[in-house]
Amino acid sequence: MWLRMAATTAAKNSPTLDSMAELLAPGRDCAKCPRLVAYRESSRAAQPSWHNAPVESAGPIGARLLIAGLAPGMKGANRTGRPFTGDFAGDLLFPTLVKYGFAEGTYGRAADDGLKIKDCRITNAVRCVPPQNKPVGAEVLACRPFLISEIGAMTKLRVILALGGIAHQAVLRTLGPKVSAHKFAHRARFALADSLLLIDSYHCSRLNTNTGRLTEAMFHGVFEDIGEGLNG
Repeated sequence: MWLRMAATTAAKNSPTLDSMAELLAPGRDCAKCPRLVAYRESSRAAQPSWHNAPVESAGPIGARLLIAGLAPGMKGANRTGRPFTGDFAGDLLFPTLVKYGFAEGTYGRAADDGLKIKDCRITNAVRCVPPQNKPVGAEVLACRPFLISEIGAMTKLRVILALGGIAHQAVLRTLGPKVSAHKFAHRARFALADSLLLIDSYHCSRLNTNTGRLTEAMFHGVFEDIGEGLNG
């Protein structure tokens, strides 16, 4: 368990963070990234009823599966307050979670839809919505302590699913292995220390599904791999 112990220690020793509560979720008015703060404030002014804050992870901390995405979407998680909820990516992700036993209920594009996430936790490499859905490297780095502590706290974690190349790199840089030795590819599988398995998938975004880069069948294949990783 040295990898997760090291992750937790690194997070606790961060000079910019004060407590495990902060590590697991940045404060509503987190000021780490000036560009994201400005974007968030403009959204608060335009849409005061939206969440418009860092988006907390969803699902039990005791889960065996962690899904890592890129960042909240403006009209998705930034609006609803739950990762992948309210935009097209959730339309593929959540029914897939239900199909493979990682959620119960019906996805209703809202955080209060009653959907229950099971044995799975969902997070993002960057917790605040970025302009054009494109965080810069410094913003990914600023959020890394939260991902470090998330993984450190998940004592039953077995499989990490990285949705897209940026999430893939964020996970690797959190855990330590060289990114150059673990190249992102759809359905790529990497055995890491502490019996952790990293599985890659193209992001379930509207762009990827509309262009056919990712189909529903392809995404379901990823979850077949996850099942093998958890039960193998």
